[in-house]
Amino acid sequence: MQAQITAEREKRALIAASEGRRQEQINIASGEREASIARSEGEKQAAINRAMGEATAIVALAEASASALRQVGDAIQSPGGMDAVSLRVAEHYVDAFANLAKTNNTLIVPANMGDISTAIASALQIVKAQR
Repeated sequence: MQAQITAEREKRALIAASEGRRQEQINIASGEREASIARSEGEKQAAINRAMGEATAIVALAEASASALRQVGDAIQSPGGMDAVSLRVAEHYVDAFANLAKTNNTLIVPANMGDISTAIASALQIVKAQR
């Protein structure tokens, strides 16, 4: 009788230990699931925040560019504006050839390098035609 009682106690102890391990595994799995969901939600929100920040930066840059272009347009229309454009085109023309000479082994030049003023005048004609 004593052996039967001892066996029954051992059986209940094994069942209780087994149930404890089972519940522990359920709790661990549930915790891992919730942590995974929380990480995923955090990553999702971070991606949304990054995208919104980039979109805001793009809009701000576009607005600044548009404002700058309006200011340049107004400056060109003001007295002396076309003279400033002519000077700027000439500067860019000279700088472009200076940079080509520094960076490339092959240099493509106009047929008549002595007549740079004609090339600048051609560029200005294009600017004036766009008005």
